Amino acid sequence: MPDASALHDRGVRGVILSYVDTAGINRIKAVPLSRLDDAVRWGVGMSPAFDTFLADDSITSTDMLGGPDGDLRLRPDLDRLVALAGQPGWAWAPADRFTQEGEPWLADQRGFARRMAELAAADGITFQMAVEIEWAAGLDDDDFRPACRGPAYGMTRLVELSDYCRDVLIALEDQDIVVDQLHPEYAAGQFEVSVAAADPVRAADDSVLVRQTIRAVSQRHGLRVSFAPSVVAGTVGNGGHVHLSAWRDGRNLFDGFPDSEGGLAAAGILTHLPALLAVGAPTPASYLRLVPSHWAGAFACWGVETREAALRFVPGTTGRPGAANLEVKCFDLAANPYLLLGALVAAARDGLAAGKPLPEPITGDPVHLPDIPRLPTTLDEATDAFAGTPMLREAMGDALFHAVVAVRRAEADRLRDQDPADVVAALRWVY
Repeated sequence: MPDASALHDRGVRGVILSYVDTAGINRIKAVPLSRLDDAVRWGVGMSPAFDTFLADDSITSTDMLGGPDGDLRLRPDLDRLVALAGQPGWAWAPADRFTQEGEPWLADQRGFARRMAELAAADGITFQMAVEIEWAAGLDDDDFRPACRGPAYGMTRLVELSDYCRDVLIALEDQDIVVDQLHPEYAAGQFEVSVAAADPVRAADDSVLVRQTIRAVSQRHGLRVSFAPSVVAGTVGNGGHVHLSAWRDGRNLFDGFPDSEGGLAAAGILTHLPALLAVGAPTPASYLRLVPSHWAGAFACWGVETREAALRFVPGTTGRPGAANLEVKCFDLAANPYLLLGALVAAARDGLAAGKPLPEPITGDPVHLPDIPRLPTTLDEATDAFAGTPMLREAMGDALFHAVVAVRRAEADRLRDQDPADVVAALRWVY
């Protein structure tokens, strides 16, 4: 963690205090570097109304949240304070939210992820997680025009944007983000970066920081980027796949999968996937991406290295210890990563407690298989499943749980009568 004098010597003059709201938007306040100590001690004011903001900055409400009253304090987590390589003169820190009396805010999403990790640790289990980041790089105008023309996964695309991709890697490395790989993806102008796994809170922090960095580097290259689940209607969108493993006493619980505790954890996630979609696929555009035969994970099933299943078990390379993990494919980057990773831990713990094994794995495309359930096809269906899941309500608490329900229903309502192209346009540059 750099101290204020070290940041000053690096040219930093402002510190961004960042948190993610229920709609998945990164909201911020910023302070001069000279006021960082005050921000740590006293916090920086932020209205609780943002818990019920929508992606277009309109506001819904619940019985507990959404009115004009009250104030909260953002307090930066100095353990994650970092000078931003893509935004010279600025540093960034994720913030936790507290009441004026110094109590943790009951609807704080980062605090929720931390609580779920702590409950798992009390059970003797630690989770390692990572969110894959896919984005579409376009030219700087309102419509999406891809910034490169090369084919999917092709070297041509990397040559066309070689300096840009290099600068993304440099910026992430300068911010102590460990990058596992970067490559061109399937859709036009699309790239993906994978980073090292970490505990749930740090993994969510990394997801926010990586996207902020990619956006900043893109801006400096004259590009505009979208992390939205659908960038061009009718084409492949951006996913936010989550990789996770669970560990007890230094042992990966996904070794011996599915006949292991990891199999029980995965069964909990599979059971709750319809409800988890309201957290991990939180916009109407999410369901334009979540279609069969597009490797999006549209069916509630699992398979070994099966990219059409919602849960893909990755056994890892033979001889590489601890590499086994579970990939959850049905989520996207409109999700609040703290809510999503915390909810996945809650579902995995529920599966461990229930002791119910996974069903048989599938092979091939589940669209051709009988009796394989489709995941919800609309935000309304996913929200109904979420609202009917007592486990998630207990895990989140009433305030946060009802905020999720209210925001999802309001997002569905405001875009209900729009055709797919208009839905995509409404969210393309928001995420």
